[in-house]
Amino acid sequence: MSDTRTAAKTPGSLRVGVQKVGTFLSGMIMPNIPALIAWGLFTAFFIEVGWTPNEALNSIVGPMIHYLLPILIAAQGGRMIYDTRGAVVASIATFGAIAGSDWLIGLQNADLPAGESPIPTIHMFIGAMIMGPLAAWIMKKLDALWEGRVKAGFEMLVNMFSAGIFGFVAAIFAFYVLAPVVNFLMNILGGAVGWLVDNNLLPLTSILIEPAKVFFLNNAINHGVLTPLGLAQATEDGKSILFLLEANPGVGLGLLLAFTFFGVGAARASAPGAAIIHFFGGIHEVYFPYVLMKPALILAVIGGGMTGVATNVLFRSGLVAPAAPGSIIAVLIQTARDSYLGVILAVVLSAAVTFLIAAVILRASRKRDLAAEAAGADGFADAVARTEANKGRKSSVLGGLAGGTAVATRPIEKVIFACDAGMGSSAMGASVLRNKIKQAGIEGVTVTNKAIASLDGTADLVITQAQLTDRARQREQSAVHVSVDNFMNSPRYDEVVELLREQASGGAAPAEADAPAVPTTRREARAVPTTTGPIGSGTSRPADDAVLTRGSVRIHAGSATREEALQEAADILASAGAVTGAYFDAMLAREQTVSTFMGNELAIPHGTNEAKDAILGSALSVVRYDGGVDWDGDAVTFVVGIAGKGDEHLKILSNVAELFSDESQIARLKAAATPEELFELFQSVNQED
Repeated sequence: MSDTRTAAKTPGSLRVGVQKVGTFLSGMIMPNIPALIAWGLFTAFFIEVGWTPNEALNSIVGPMIHYLLPILIAAQGGRMIYDTRGAVVASIATFGAIAGSDWLIGLQNADLPAGESPIPTIHMFIGAMIMGPLAAWIMKKLDALWEGRVKAGFEMLVNMFSAGIFGFVAAIFAFYVLAPVVNFLMNILGGAVGWLVDNNLLPLTSILIEPAKVFFLNNAINHGVLTPLGLAQATEDGKSILFLLEANPGVGLGLLLAFTFFGVGAARASAPGAAIIHFFGGIHEVYFPYVLMKPALILAVIGGGMTGVATNVLFRSGLVAPAAPGSIIAVLIQTARDSYLGVILAVVLSAAVTFLIAAVILRASRKRDLAAEAAGADGFADAVARTEANKGRKSSVLGGLAGGTAVATRPIEKVIFACDAGMGSSAMGASVLRNKIKQAGIEGVTVTNKAIASLDGTADLVITQAQLTDRARQREQSAVHVSVDNFMNSPRYDEVVELLREQASGGAAPAEADAPAVPTTRREARAVPTTTGPIGSGTSRPADDAVLTRGSVRIHAGSATREEALQEAADILASAGAVTGAYFDAMLAREQTVSTFMGNELAIPHGTNEAKDAILGSALSVVRYDGGVDWDGDAVTFVVGIAGKGDEHLKILSNVAELFSDESQIARLKAAATPEELFELFQSVNQED
């Protein structure tokens, strides 16, 4: 196994490891936030100290948090590992952990001396986050043992009984092994939090939480520790301060207001909009680039966070359930009946303290920042890119901060899509935009694609993925730069089309604009698409010259990991004689740099620019995963592997882009019952110009 593949599987960073754990925990919790909100409303209204006490409806509160919520979380964790089958065995196993915890606590309470307070019930949230994914993963491995060995007609019998028997065994394991471990762990964590509260040290947690947020490490703390402990506390007291340690929107608001008044360049221009998104939309990640741009500002967010926590401690305020997303609206909805004054003051004071500290820091460095802006290097775009790198995947919100709205200072005649290799995502993006420009009736503008390394300073507008914008800006310093996070249907395309339309109507077009653009090179000529009909229409290549053959199309009912999907794509291309065995490593290396997710459930994996020697010819592979592929946080159904020799692949990608730019066509592709039917629907990629 090559060094590239090993490096991809073992990032070698504690930060990355914690981030992945946090992301997985978040993936289990976030889809179930509606259930937590519903439970919070039941608590806020119907418990004895609620807004409208109701003994009958209060009876829902206990079973909901003790049984429903942990099992929902476990089911989601199992589904993330092994679809519905994983969700079922995860739920069975987690019920064993719940029952085991109750049994142990019942035995302990029976042995307590008379008059001593009973040990409270422990809700199995941590148990669900452990047992759910574990049970699903084991079930997946067990199924792999007898896959292909079951006689025809007995598949359903084997599937049903194997899952039932394993669920039975897993529940017993959770009852006797996991439940005692989780009970012990919850007692330790609960005791640690209690000690911090009793000694008035809870504000110090901001020293850990605020920096962790900026590096996307907070999910492991928030969903792994604070949410389970907060829910347990809310069950006993009707509210918990722990829900406010990370969710307070005042911190980010204060920082963004400081940039609004005292920042410079792109950071100042984008701060007001970011403040609205953060405070009312609850998207906290929008302020992280501002901290990374000037690391001293970490002191401001820590100071604001500590102020907010201290205020909530002083007023004994809390929320009845987690506030997610961390919007002021969500926070106020979940605020306990007696806590509005404390919560609102905490938000206001944390914003004020963060603003004051950040203002001092920004004012102190203002001369240097202005000089950097004048030199065209204010660092904000780089900070946005680093934030996305810390997150581990693209973000439409962050991409919007980096790209801004395109503003042209000269007539735009030449638009270039640039990517790392110039052979995949950029070609498809160019095709999509080219069609939009054509539909808008705009002439005199050429749209082509290149590798970033091939940019030569002649472009008027350059479009790249957000992670690559800074590299492209270094090569094309005088061009307008637009960042996108979705090459198939980015809203930025409409901005570009509107910019070109305004240019045409405002008389700013160049003298040659009266005539349609004529490609000047073979590369550009092949990149210009022709109008194609519906799926499968048109004239196809001869079978022996087709880039997509019947044997290169597959359908899988289940799911796969991104690495498994890459391996299958590489294997198909190798079987077609289009690539060597080294191409998989190049595809994997490409994903580590910039994702090949295109939007519309499509990924188009291909190698890096340095891997062209591994390409022997042009070919395509198509695999549909009905169970989906988690493509580094994006949901993918179709994986179209590409090998392009010379410029031949550009027309291929243009046709693929047309297929996936129409939702009705995507629906037909998803409805294909057999690989043969799917192949026929994909026949347009074999069309001649």
